[in-house]
Amino acid sequence: MPKPTFFNLREEKRSRLIDAAREEFSRVSLYEASISNILKMAGIPRGSFYQYFEDKEDAFFFLVGEHARERFEHFISLLREHKGDLFEASRELFRMVLQHSRASDQNRFMRNVLLNMNYKIEKTFTQHLTKETLDQRYAEVYHLIDRSLLNIQTREDLYHLLQINIAITFHNLVKSISDELTVEESLNKYDREIHMIRKGVSM
Repeated sequence: MPKPTFFNLREEKRSRLIDAAREEFSRVSLYEASISNILKMAGIPRGSFYQYFEDKEDAFFFLVGEHARERFEHFISLLREHKGDLFEASRELFRMVLQHSRASDQNRFMRNVLLNMNYKIEKTFTQHLTKETLDQRYAEVYHLIDRSLLNIQTREDLYHLLQINIAITFHNLVKSISDELTVEESLNKYDREIHMIRKGVSM
């Protein structure tokens, strides 16, 4: 997490720093990124960076975490819009992320994030789907989902279903970017895999 001094920055300066960090992490992977480049683009003295972040990983995972938080809030909205249908809400989120990534600079950032996926990155992305979060936002998540459409009985069942769902979504996002699939091709593949989960595969 950023240091308290980061959150005390004027909004304009904080935005410049974040935009510069996103630009650098869009240009190259985390491990190739340069703090000097970030500071140069932001117009901030080098020593100042360490007043706001521990290191470049700290800045990178803050950006990933913010992206994950925004997607989670969007997911909540889609659950309401689709009347609690978990799979329809997930499909719409997947489609919108794909289209958004192709229509903005987010594509370069997300491409670097997804193609350099490791345990820590995945954990940051899925932090809003942990048991702790589901406990804290029980009414928003558990009660929003129409459980009559699902063969689940408990909050534990829902937790595991969400983990399976997010794993399929991540896999398809990575596949779409690495294989340069079209949105239609990506959705066809995603729909086929989700259909197998939704209907089951045992006789």
